Amino acid sequence: MGKEKVRLVRPSAEYKETYLAFYQDWLASGESMVPWVIAKEPYPFEEMVASLQRSEQGMDIPEGWVQDSTYWLVTESDRVVGAVNVRHELNEKLFHSGGHIGYGIRPGERQNGYGSEILKLSLEITKELGITKVLVVCDAHNEASKRVILRNGGIQDEDYIEADGNVVERFWINRVE
Repeated sequence: MGKEKVRLVRPSAEYKETYLAFYQDWLASGESMVPWVIAKEPYPFEEMVASLQRSEQGMDIPEGWVQDSTYWLVTESDRVVGAVNVRHELNEKLFHSGGHIGYGIRPGERQNGYGSEILKLSLEITKELGITKVLVVCDAHNEASKRVILRNGGIQDEDYIEADGNVVERFWINRVE
């Protein structure tokens, strides 16, 4: 499929079929699900959506987690091709290895520019939330994600090495407007 224009939408029942297809594609790929919200069991669908809505409102947030907003990247033909989770603040774990924005593009839809689009649109959301200095991270081996972050103004900071030895590259994007 070629690249289509995209927009971010809040999770809703309107996108149930296309989201479930997105979820099943990701499961079939065997890749780890990024951002973490994709790994949420989508059945019953309405409960998953309600849970995402509660997180955005700051309700039912587990200890050690922060308030966050989830959006789906949807094409003109209403296909879900990506997902993003925007954290409203950073705790220690997010400061080191999670960042403000976690996003993922459907395995079969990569190399279409959707990564750059989802990050660009997500930066607008951080602006609405009043976050002026945005932290975005990626694993050191994820060259595609690193290019997306740099293309969106990322300035590299010190890497963080997780307990398992995985190297996380950290980038700040300043939003001065």
